[in-house]
Amino acid sequence: MKNIKLGKTNLSVPAISIGCMRLNSLDEKLAVNYINGALEKGLNYFDHADIYGNGECEILFGKALKILKTKRENIFIQSKCGIVPGVMYDFSYKHIMESVDGILQRLDTDYIDMLLLHRPDALVEPDEVAKAFDELRVKGKVKYFGVSNMKPMQIELLRKYLKCDIQANQLQLSITNSQMIRHGLEVNMFTEGSLDRDGSILDYCRLNDITIQAWSPFQYGFFEGVFLDNDKFYQLNSVINMIAEKYGVSNTSIAAAWILRHPANIQLIAGTMNLNRLDDIIKGSEIQLTREEWYKIYLSAGNILP
Repeated sequence: MKNIKLGKTNLSVPAISIGCMRLNSLDEKLAVNYINGALEKGLNYFDHADIYGNGECEILFGKALKILKTKRENIFIQSKCGIVPGVMYDFSYKHIMESVDGILQRLDTDYIDMLLLHRPDALVEPDEVAKAFDELRVKGKVKYFGVSNMKPMQIELLRKYLKCDIQANQLQLSITNSQMIRHGLEVNMFTEGSLDRDGSILDYCRLNDITIQAWSPFQYGFFEGVFLDNDKFYQLNSVINMIAEKYGVSNTSIAAAWILRHPANIQLIAGTMNLNRLDDIIKGSEIQLTREEWYKIYLSAGNILP
């Protein structure tokens, strides 16, 4: 299975992270089996957020680790904070500190490996973020820090005040949601794809050694559904299935391989709770699509080459 270097750290981590947003769809026994199965496959990087299942996902995960008697140092736990659902985004010192304490309590652990700020807060006071990060790091509650869904200048504003590096930026990316790639190809044009809505975030992260974590890698739109085996994407699925047959794998493997083929060393967040599907995603990390195959898939999703 492919590994990547995480941000500016010296850590080698799996190119596939287990997204735990749907963990509470499983009962305790099934959750234990799933987490154990992931660990047996070498997937020890788990992505949480304080709002997933209103905290239930973290509680269930913490219970599962205790049942499995997994050594804490053998797993990488990442969580996110900053969203007050339906109310506001909050990057205040008070909210960050209280959120991390809640995360640690629910996970039943002394520390998390990485904390991400979940979505940009329009009222962010970067000196407060810096104060929180410094205190969390000194107290040993958080080892590394990152962001989610942020543009370059938002990250730069934080970096002006932070004493630590931003290691990751979690962004939506799939074959059908590839705007961060499209605008880099449709340069100097008046096409829809030429619009840079993200401030060249892909290139920015590569230049600054920030790991991009791709969320919803098999979805189209904003949680509108999966594009695989979907008649809305007949041409895309035809091409994916043809390439999948060549490699002797599933269409899921090829969709994963398409993201992981990018030289930015992107980490894919796999939100499936099905171990067989997880096997398919792992197989995708072991496939190196040719340049021609990568572009063929890209074009079949309705994108253009100028």
